[in-house]
Amino acid sequence: MKYTVTLTVNGSRWELDVEPNEVLLDVLREKVGIKSPKIGCERGDCGSCTVMLDGHTVRSCLVLGVEADGADVLTLEGISDEGLTALQHKMVELSSFQCGFCAPGIVLSTHELLQHHPHPTREQVQEAVSGNLCRCTGYDPIIEAVLAVTGSAAGEEVSA
Repeated sequence: MKYTVTLTVNGSRWELDVEPNEVLLDVLREKVGIKSPKIGCERGDCGSCTVMLDGHTVRSCLVLGVEADGADVLTLEGISDEGLTALQHKMVELSSFQCGFCAPGIVLSTHELLQHHPHPTREQVQEAVSGNLCRCTGYDPIIEAVLAVTGSAAGEEVSA
């Protein structure tokens, strides 16, 4: 038995038939063609499948497609219509990633952080990326990129 769900993915509306046990990660990758959420641990531990669901980051491997009915989904592909964001440019400049597998989840996690804290402290950035595993570069270049692009420094919050 399939269910019809309606999603808005990166600003485009989709009406899709999904199985009751089909996770949002598979819906996005196989039915919508969005490839940035990666298949990692499939248990919600690694953060490689992170997307934003109605403005909040979630592990798409833990959300059923039917649970996302009527939701607004934002993936890395939808972050900017104009190419890389300032944060992504800074991450490239500072070599924040090597293999890039974790990059989409980390970019979305920091994107959510910056929506709530435009000038975060080092501790806020650390907390924001704590659910995303990076095995190549560690977290320092990622944290430094976020702090650099926001004007935050030395772990102190900068007033807006």
